[in-house]
Amino acid sequence: MKAVVLAAGKGRRLWPLTENRPKPMLPVANRPILEHIVDALTRTAITEVLIVVGSNRDRIQSHFEDSYGDLDISYVVQDPQLGTGHALLQAESHLGESFVALNGDRVIDATVVDAVVERQRETNDPVMAITRIEQPSRYGVVELDGRTVVGLEEQPHPDRAKSDYINAGVYAFGPEIFAAIRRIEAHGERALTEALGTFIDERRLEAVRYQGTWLDVSAPWDLLAGNDALLGTERSPDAIPESATIDASAVVADSTAIGENAVVHPQAAVLSGVSLGDNVSIGAGAILKNTILLTDVTIKSGTVMTDCIVGANTTLGPNTTVEGGRADVVLSEDVHRDVTLGGLIGDNVAGGGNVTITPGTIVGNTATLDGGTYVSGRVEDGSHVQRG
Repeated sequence: MKAVVLAAGKGRRLWPLTENRPKPMLPVANRPILEHIVDALTRTAITEVLIVVGSNRDRIQSHFEDSYGDLDISYVVQDPQLGTGHALLQAESHLGESFVALNGDRVIDATVVDAVVERQRETNDPVMAITRIEQPSRYGVVELDGRTVVGLEEQPHPDRAKSDYINAGVYAFGPEIFAAIRRIEAHGERALTEALGTFIDERRLEAVRYQGTWLDVSAPWDLLAGNDALLGTERSPDAIPESATIDASAVVADSTAIGENAVVHPQAAVLSGVSLGDNVSIGAGAILKNTILLTDVTIKSGTVMTDCIVGANTTLGPNTTVEGGRADVVLSEDVHRDVTLGGLIGDNVAGGGNVTITPGTIVGNTATLDGGTYVSGRVEDGSHVQRG
């Protein structure tokens, strides 16, 4: 059986990191989101994976090439990106009678894939996995009659959500899905969820309840939460690479991920929920908690960082402070209230010493932060923040 992974989206809510890489290649527990998904597929009956790629697709293709474990990997390109339904249409000519489809930005485990395949074989109906979460109104809320989906509403008002089950983004389909997608009246994009509405109205859409690993990465705080959740389950205390250098006086918590050639200098503290990418350097006396550092990041001495994501090849000067905590953050013109985000700092940023970054700050790629500056809000790509 084949699986199609939809991984072509731009991921604008994760700007500036998604300027230089597709959202599915952002790291969670030091592995790309997409690698977690493909790795789960190796533990199922799936033998072939077709990845629909788009923005920055070379990052995905060079990482996976044509195989992963025992899986054969191939690619189709969605250009332009006109929605998830349009993305799935690009794969039509490569698929047989039945297949699995998955979103490329949601970490799942193998059991949900096996469950949708089994139900689809039993019923010969399209199948959608559903899961229960605390804030269902952020997603597509599913209304059920037994094991049948009778309603699907995207992001309803919290007071109007008809259940706490949501669309988990894992499906088993036959060829009928493509006709349903084509019937969608095109308004620039074709969403897969609109095609599911056709099944709800005209035939039958089966639901499979699932309560295993389900981590959606739509916003920066989702990336931090997913990283923390996986670090609590995936790393053993002796999983530090031989190439890494950890000073004897430094503290590195068990619930961390340490990349190749990482260096942690004297009296630094790498606390829970931290992922250090390859070639990262943590200066003497620095303290990091609930933080993701991509590759080639340099954090100078005395820096304190909480609830922060830092892009590749960025340097933050000595005694930088990323305060951490909750803030209101604007992403793609939408205001997200009271979310946990100390800061999101892009690739190739140069930060001087004694910089203070307030909660909710987003700093664009290649920005320069002069020493002693107080940085807040949104800093565009290439900006130079000077001391006032």
